[in-house]
Amino acid sequence: MAQSPNINDRLASQTDVELNPMFTRPGEATSLPRNRVPEGESLPETAYQIVHDESMLDGNARLNLATFVGTWMDDYARRIYEESADKNMIDKDEYPATADIETRCWRMIAALWNAPDPDNTIGTSTIGSSEACMLGGLALKRRWQHRRKQEGKPTTSPNIVLSSAVQVCWEKFCNYFDVEPRYVPISEEHKVLDGHDLDSYVDENTIGVVAIMGVTYTGMYEPVKDIAAALDRIEEARGLDIRIHVDAASGGMIAPFLQPDLEWDFRLERVASINVSGHKYGLVYPGLGWVVWRELEDLPEDLIFRVSYLGGDMPTFALNFSRPGAQVLLQYYLFLRLGIDGYTRVGQATIDVARYIAGEVAKMPQFSLWNAAEDIPVFAWRMNPEHKADWDLYDLSERLRMKGWLVPAYPMPDDLSDLTVQRVVVRNGLSRDLAGFLVKDIQREAEYLDKFGGSHARTRSAGFHH
Repeated sequence: MAQSPNINDRLASQTDVELNPMFTRPGEATSLPRNRVPEGESLPETAYQIVHDESMLDGNARLNLATFVGTWMDDYARRIYEESADKNMIDKDEYPATADIETRCWRMIAALWNAPDPDNTIGTSTIGSSEACMLGGLALKRRWQHRRKQEGKPTTSPNIVLSSAVQVCWEKFCNYFDVEPRYVPISEEHKVLDGHDLDSYVDENTIGVVAIMGVTYTGMYEPVKDIAAALDRIEEARGLDIRIHVDAASGGMIAPFLQPDLEWDFRLERVASINVSGHKYGLVYPGLGWVVWRELEDLPEDLIFRVSYLGGDMPTFALNFSRPGAQVLLQYYLFLRLGIDGYTRVGQATIDVARYIAGEVAKMPQFSLWNAAEDIPVFAWRMNPEHKADWDLYDLSERLRMKGWLVPAYPMPDDLSDLTVQRVVVRNGLSRDLAGFLVKDIQREAEYLDKFGGSHARTRSAGFHH
């Protein structure tokens, strides 16, 4: 009689997915190939159980304080999601109601952002803010190219000015669309792009300046009004008319409700376009972004495709073609469900929780705040240089992960790359009660590390780097 393979050998091979005998049915295979499509069929219950069980190894999305992306919606939203999951946003002739709702949404957003005439502007939904940013950048580049051609000048060396703390999608934009990035370094003195020394970065080939409403590293706003004022001075002195794209992936659905008097949007004439993530503080499940231009003229007509598709003629301006329509309907649901008052209440509750956690972290002797959730519900802290410790924030991140919390630690961008910070993103769904548990866990784990030290700090002291 052949001996059964050792169970450890079978697991170590990792070539098949072994099924729990409780879930197999007569005639079914007891294992399925891990990296190949199986030869035969499985019962839906069996396939479901495999996917369900393996995905349990993911972290708890509600305790993920690394992501800006929404992780909770109510039961009515889930019903809309299920009912509309089969809608393809590009099929506007097939789904005219969804197409009309998309237009209503970006007009609502244009009004929130104080467009001079929300009915004389243009916008679109996207798969996320990364696509929206690239569309905004493309419009800036094409607008610059048209002007240069009219002036009889070359169009071969475009550049764009960005903070060194910019989100990686802008690096992709520059790489994919052949635009030179000019990074303005952040520093202890200038924690964000604030217009300081901007004159030395721009020239006649600058297609635009990107201002961030909610820097990914820390959540801080870049002062768009100060950047616009600096560009006004540059135009007066050098004749350079340079527009701004505001990357408001996070702040675009916070500032209109919690800081309505802050001038960062289309109230500033230099702002040509703005993007936001509907799936961040727009409170929709991923993935959904929006981009709106100040006026029709700010989106060059030759970037818009007129497509004959499935019996209809439709304009499209996107990097993706087929994409989900459900999220657009979810955004509209939330606009109707919450209104301005509701978004204000949800945003205020979220930022109150963020400021509570920041205040408690600030009391701990091990840490020093980099910022305190003054803008969006996000803040970051560093190790207190006066606190002598044989551990670092990477150790704390690992200790918190053992409790289920995902709280990332990472180096700041160039010129501050020796500085490590830890960041918390508070989203709708992280209650004040849960925040209290987080604070206690941070305190306990910091005290544990003070007593026993951490592996990352010891590795670094031995001559290795994280």
